[in-house]
Amino acid sequence: MTEITHRFIDTNGIHMHIAEAGQGPLVVLLHGWPESWYSWRHQLTALAEAGYHVVAPDQRGYGQSDRPAEIEQYTQLHLVGDVLGILDALGEAQAALVGHDWGAIVAWNVALMRPDRIRGVVGLSVPYMPRGAASFLAMMRGMLGERFYMAYFQQPGVAEAELERDVRTTFRKLLYSNSGDAPADRLSPVWIVPEGKGFLDLFLYPETLPAWLSQQDLDYYTSEFERTGFGGTLNWYRTFEKSWELMAPWTGAPLLTPALYMVGEQDTFVRSPGGQEMIASLPAFMPALKETILLPGCGHYIPQERPAEVNEALLAFLQDLTPQG
Repeated sequence: MTEITHRFIDTNGIHMHIAEAGQGPLVVLLHGWPESWYSWRHQLTALAEAGYHVVAPDQRGYGQSDRPAEIEQYTQLHLVGDVLGILDALGEAQAALVGHDWGAIVAWNVALMRPDRIRGVVGLSVPYMPRGAASFLAMMRGMLGERFYMAYFQQPGVAEAELERDVRTTFRKLLYSNSGDAPADRLSPVWIVPEGKGFLDLFLYPETLPAWLSQQDLDYYTSEFERTGFGGTLNWYRTFEKSWELMAPWTGAPLLTPALYMVGEQDTFVRSPGGQEMIASLPAFMPALKETILLPGCGHYIPQERPAEVNEALLAFLQDLTPQG
C-alpha cells in the first residue's frame, strides 16, 4: 500500500502539518469539523495509487498545525489564503480541491476567489451557498434564536468546556449520531440546544461503534483533541459575521470552476427544512456543476462511511480534469 508521509510547511503566516502521498497532479483534501487530516485516510492512498499527489492538511486551528489565539484569525479569507499557500509551498500553479463539511466551504471559496489556481472542486456534505443579504448565522438566529447550536458556539469557553469534558464521549456521540448508522427518527435535523442542557445532549451514545469507525480511529481523534482542545476549531464558527462582511465583493457570484457535489441522504442538511430545495437549485449558482450525487443510507461523514463510493466518484471527476498524455 502507498505510504502516507508527514511534514510541515509554512503558509500564510502559520506552520501547517500536512499528510501526503503519491506523485502527479496535485489534489488537496480539506477536512471538516471536528476532524483532521485523518478523516481522509481512505482517500489519500486510493488517489495516490491512481496517479495523484494528494495532500491533506490539518487546517488552521486543528491537529499539529498552528492554532492562533485571536478569533479574527479564522475568517474565510485567512482559510482561503492558507490553501493557496499550500500550493505555493509545493511549487504548484494549480490543484484540484476536495472539501468536506467546513472544508467544503473553504474549497468552494478558494475556487470562487481564485479560479485561476483551481482545476476543479468537489464539495462533500455542504453545498455552495452564494453570499446573501445577511450571514447564515444571522438568518438562523433570526429563525431559531440563541439556542441554535452555532449561536451557542459563539461565546468563547462555553462549548469548549462541554466538548473537552470527555473527548472520547464527544467523538463517540458526534461521529455516530451524524452517520447513516444512527436512527434518523430519533435525531432532529435542526440542532437547538435545550435550555439547561448542552450541545452533546442532542446526540446519541452508541454502545458499539459503527463498522466504519474502529477503536483505533476513535483513539486517534481522542488523543489529538485531548492535546489541542476545541478552541481553534470553534473559532471558525465565531467568524461568520466577519467573513460575511469581508466577502461583500462576491455577493451573488456564481462559481464557475468545474465542480462535483456529494451528500449522504441521511445528512442533516438534506433532512433540514429547505435543504433539498437548495441542492436542486445548485446549477443556477454553479454552471459548471458536473453532477450531484446522493448516497443512499449514508450520513454526514461520507469520506469515512462510504470510502469506496467516494473514491470512485472522485477519480471519475479528476480524470476528466487531468490532461491525458
